[in-house]
Amino acid sequence: MNGWILAATVTLGGGVGATVWGVATGPLGRRVVAQNLCTAFACPALLLLSQGYDRPSYVDLALVLALLGPVGTLVFARLLADELAEDPPSAWGLTYAAAAVGAVVVLAVCVTVGPSRAMAKLLVVGVLLIGGNLVASRALSGGFPELRRG
Repeated sequence: MNGWILAATVTLGGGVGATVWGVATGPLGRRVVAQNLCTAFACPALLLLSQGYDRPSYVDLALVLALLGPVGTLVFARLLADELAEDPPSAWGLTYAAAAVGAVVVLAVCVTVGPSRAMAKLLVVGVLLIGGNLVASRALSGGFPELRRG
């Protein structure tokens, strides 16, 4: 076991373990936020595992997850809009913490990989991961009022 795999284990154990608990218990708002945060922790773990096992294909999995995870959350936000409007969830502290974890992992892996096409792919994963989760969290916490006015 090397440091990359250990960091991935900590990320998966702490982040995804907590989000699985959040999805399994509690009110609807907490479950939807936990589903969103699961992507935010699983994607950096895949990037760490790609370095730990020297498998660049795991970066492709992280790219797909960073793209589709927030889209799934937006679908949930749209389908459950009436229920979420009654008591909108607010988990900005968790969202910013997950974004920070994603940014630190992406930067650490970029430094290790060095300037190359792989680094460009890692930066795209980071932008999709952080931006997508921020947009999805905003949609869960009440949406974009300026868009509803027309």
